[in-house]
Amino acid sequence: MKDDTKSKKATCLEALQKRILTQDLAPGSYLDETLIAEKYEISRPPLREILRQLAGEGYVVLHENRGAQVAPMTHKTLRNFFVAAPMIYAAVTRLAAEHATTAQIISLKECQWAFRQAIKNGNAAERAIGNERFHSIIGDMADNEFLIPSLRRLLIDHTRIGMTFYDPRKADMACISATAADQHDQFIDLIEAGDAEAAANLAVAHWELSRAQIESFVTPPSIQYPLGRVPGASEQRGAS
Repeated sequence: MKDDTKSKKATCLEALQKRILTQDLAPGSYLDETLIAEKYEISRPPLREILRQLAGEGYVVLHENRGAQVAPMTHKTLRNFFVAAPMIYAAVTRLAAEHATTAQIISLKECQWAFRQAIKNGNAAERAIGNERFHSIIGDMADNEFLIPSLRRLLIDHTRIGMTFYDPRKADMACISATAADQHDQFIDLIEAGDAEAAANLAVAHWELSRAQIESFVTPPSIQYPLGRVPGASEQRGAS
């Protein structure tokens, strides 16, 4: 019975993490504990343990008398995200190149293969999860108890932001994804070679690729019409 409960807890935890990362559970929304307990066939005590773990990792915020809320994405958190991202990614990747084990490098290569498959299949959710997993493994390689929690929290919002704007049908998105995948291969090579300085520099370049992608999404395209004119106005006048 205990093993069955552990298995259901693990399934529930993984499912909730994935649903939050892919925005199936929207930022700021409150979780219905009764529905979750029924869906994953677990009782309330183990579910509350799961929610406490999710809160500790930054996926949810626990409110007294209101339950668990999916971590909001506010203007403040997004601003802090942009400030912290390049510093954390560079520091983590530098340490990864210094401390990575052979087993971890093998795991990173396997993850990269899955990431490329997700891009090839046009699966936005699997691509986002694959990218999160890739950088989480690099975090494990860094083996730093101070940086890893910050990286994991960063990756939650990075993945959710990616789910907001990524569209595999757009040619420019496909090009950026191909570049990102190629940079992942470079990460593997540099970490395997133990080149900490180059790995840290690549982390900053990799972040700049994401940053530019995000900025292009939130900035609307300019309207190519002379000021004072309404599209179709001349045609309407000619038809009247």
